[in-house]
Parts: sequence; structure tokens; C-alpha cells
Amino acid sequence: MCSTASDGGGGNNGAVRPNVVTYNTMIAIHGKALEDDKAGSLVQQMQAGGIQPNAVTYSTVLSIWVKAGKLDRAAKLFEKLRESGTEMDPVLYQTMVVAYERAGLVSQSKRLLRELRDPDQAIPKESAMKILASAGRVEEAAWLFRRAVHTGEVKDPSVHRAMMGLFAKNRRHRSVVEVFDEMRKLGHLPDSETIAVTMNAYGKLKEFDKAAGLYRALREEGCVFSDRVHFQMLSLLGAQQDFEALERLGGELGHDPSIDKRELYLVSAGVYERAYRFDEAAQIISQIRSSNDFRVQKLR
Repeated sequence: MCSTASDGGGGNNGAVRPNVVTYNTMIAIHGKALEDDKAGSLVQQMQAGGIQPNAVTYSTVLSIWVKAGKLDRAAKLFEKLRESGTEMDPVLYQTMVVAYERAGLVSQSKRLLRELRDPDQAIPKESAMKILASAGRVEEAAWLFRRAVHTGEVKDPSVHRAMMGLFAKNRRHRSVVEVFDEMRKLGHLPDSETIAVTMNAYGKLKEFDKAAGLYRALREEGCVFSDRVHFQMLSLLGAQQDFEALERLGGELGHDPSIDKRELYLVSAGVYERAYRFDEAAQIISQIRSSNDFRVQKLR
């Protein structure tokens, strides 16, 4: 049986001793209330009570001080953490890089970014890449990613996802596909978001057959897609003007009980409308309005 503080006399009425999660929550609350001094005091209180702050604690405090206009204070804490040998979480670097850039301190921001590229630094390459990607630094992140892939240092699929998101945002569609291929070489099974981003990249490159091949292959492998992936494929078929395949896939998805039928109809109608096939689009909209149970019907 678990004992409590109240078991032997109830000195503190069974109160639970706060832990790092409790403190982090309170620090965040003070931050939202713009009470930056109270947030800083809680960190000191933690340490006095023998509770070691973690990366979440420090990144939250840094963000609070930056928002409060106390960049100097945030910078001093950041440097103190580095000098003390504290493991530098990617979020800490990201917070300071963004803070320096917003304050117009480009040289300070570039200094941190150079450190992320420096092989002599103790920052793991995977962490550095995620920081650079989060900061929107396309060239720096791409350079580091290529080097790390060549040396076999990229193992974490979250790095691939971060790079794909960065490249997609900057319309570097070929790079999206290349990162996806690297991810697959390592045997990682992509999630729905990754698949949708890759299929969209193929569409932008006008490589519709490759998008369809990827979709088909992953379905055969047993991947369970979100509706977004299926609807992405419908959109690509419309862009390709392959309306026979569009109708066929729409029929298949209409029989899938996991698919949102109303959304399926709306997406299909939108695809036909973008292709200037207004009669088909109108028929589908009519189906939506007249059907209460969204029973499976042919799209045309």
C-alpha cells in the first residue's frame, strides 16, 4: 500500500510535492500573464528545492523574457547554460535564433547558425538540422543535411519530416522527393502527412505517374492513410485530366466506411470544377444536397 504524507500525523495534509512538470506549467502560466519576474523566480525556487529545470523550463523562460523585451537577460541565461555543459535542446537554439533575428541582431543570429554547422560543436547534427529547418534556414539546413546523409548520420525520421516541410514551404519540390527517398532507404514507414507532402511535390513536378505509383504501392504495403492522402490523389488525377481514373478511385473510396463521404463528394466536386467540368461538379453537389445517408453512388 502506498503511503502518503498524512499517514503519520498529516503534517502537510497529504499535499503532493511539486515536480518539474508542475513548475513548468506554472512558469508558462506566468508567461501568458506577462509576469516574467515571477516566472524567473520559480526557476530559482525549483533549484532551491532540489528540482533540476529541464529543456522545457529553460526554453519557456527564454521565450518569456524575449517577449518581455529582456533579450539581454535571455542571452545571458543562454550563454550560462552553454558554459555549464547543459545539454542544449534544439528548442533553446531555435528560440534564440528567432529572437536575435526579430531584434535585428543579424550577426548574433548568424553566429549561432554557424555553430550549428560547425562539426566541432557538441550539438548533434540531427538536432542542428531541426533547428535550422524550424528557423526557415533553407540553404544552411540543406547543406548540413546533405553532409549528414553522406556520412550516414541521419537516422531520426523527424529530421526527414522537418526537411521535407522546409523544402515544401520554399517550393523546392525536387528536394522534397529526394528527402523522402532517403527516408524510405532507411526503412522508415511514412505517416500520412509525409505521404501527402510527397505526392503534392510529384504533382508540382508534373510527375503524376510517380505520385500514383507511390499511392498504390503504399496502399499495397498496408499503409492506413488519412482522408487527406486519398483526397490528394483525387486532386492529382484531376490535374492530370485522368477523369476515368478519378471516377474509379472515387467509387472505391465511396465504399470505404472510414472515408468522410460528404468531404469526399466536396473534394471530387472541386476537382471537376477546377477542370471546368461544371456539369459533373453540379451533379455531385446535387447528390450531397439530396442524400441524407451519403450512400455510395457513382460520381458520374
